[in-house]
Amino acid sequence: MPESSIATAASGAASPAASPAASPAAGNVALAILAGFSASLLAIGLARFAYTPLIPPLIQAHWFTAAQAVTLGAANFAGYLAGALLGRPLARAAGNRAALRAMMLLATAAFFACAYPLSVSWFFLWRFASGLAGGAIMVLAASAVLPHIPATRRGFAGGMIFVGLGVGIAASGTLIPRLLQQGLQQTWLGLGVLALLLTAVSWFGWPADPPPAAAAASPHTTAHTTPPHAAPAPRKALALLYAQYAANALGLVPVMMLLVDYVARGLGRGAATGAACWVLYGAAAIAGPLACGYIADRIGFAKAYRIALALQVIGTALLVLSSNAIAIGLATVILGALTPGVVTLVLGRVNALLPHDPAAQRAAWSRATTAFALCQAAGGYGYAWLFARSHGHYTLIFACGTVALVLAWVADVVGGSAAGEGRLAA
Repeated sequence: MPESSIATAASGAASPAASPAASPAAGNVALAILAGFSASLLAIGLARFAYTPLIPPLIQAHWFTAAQAVTLGAANFAGYLAGALLGRPLARAAGNRAALRAMMLLATAAFFACAYPLSVSWFFLWRFASGLAGGAIMVLAASAVLPHIPATRRGFAGGMIFVGLGVGIAASGTLIPRLLQQGLQQTWLGLGVLALLLTAVSWFGWPADPPPAAAAASPHTTAHTTPPHAAPAPRKALALLYAQYAANALGLVPVMMLLVDYVARGLGRGAATGAACWVLYGAAAIAGPLACGYIADRIGFAKAYRIALALQVIGTALLVLSSNAIAIGLATVILGALTPGVVTLVLGRVNALLPHDPAAQRAAWSRATTAFALCQAAGGYGYAWLFARSHGHYTLIFACGTVALVLAWVADVVGGSAAGEGRLAA
């Protein structure tokens, strides 16, 4: 995340870091955003969401049994948690740029490896590896790019980075069926080629390690522009944000797991309608991060996140209370947009709570991502167990997600976590 001089420049103070010589060129900023977009598209959008429409073909081609296919899907969640925990240590050891390049290569290698089902253990290993790459990239990508973006445009830039998640969701509903016409192995290889292209696009876009503003950390340039000691971190507000983000994961997992199956089998509307619903979910997910970033730049990340939580409650409640096609479609759009959209908002809130402490920003975002990953993995296994024990009670699972989101929204209102977030949240 930004060095102290970047934070000072973002707040309008005059310093050498704000000069053209120290600030990255507009072209470099655009390349950095493109790199972040490519990373989220590859390591999260495709590596996670492309697996969902591949489960039936994996079973039909007798690569794996149904139980094995579900277990292999969960391997990505476990790897994501590991990546969230290991991302910062890896960056400290090798640097952000090298770590991000390595994770992009790892996610790419996983696609090629999955084209050869040598054994369940082999496939599990590479699904885990793809999740690990996704978790590490989620922790590191934005923190490598956003320091170079003016504070008033970070919502938009964060949205552009995380719109890759939405593109991946949409691609999983449109690209995968076309690739499957060539065969299952060719589908994995095709995804690998796409991943390799995205890795090449991002390769030279990652900002330098350390960022250009690092020079401003010397006594000659910061003696009169930054305070000698950062203000104490708002620990209570951050702890509340971590808890909210974890609850957000518990609220979204049922939709990510069961929405298509609910429409296709639960409501009896067929696989084609279920697939169309997933495409609608993906289309909304493309617009979600940009819309959330645009709104947050105008009303603040705190208010925007509170509104997002309320909308998610409405979306999941619609799935519980109604089987009407319009209600299901509205819920799909809301939840599709906010699945990646809340990532932009939570990252913005973290930065707003710690506006002049880059190291603390990186640590806080890593903790937030870990909290989300932990509850995502636990929720995935827990909801699967509950679904089996309840004999396929879809509305019960959606109701559990609604309760989690209601708790997150109430905690935000009661806790007043918007207080003290400073100018970036204003």
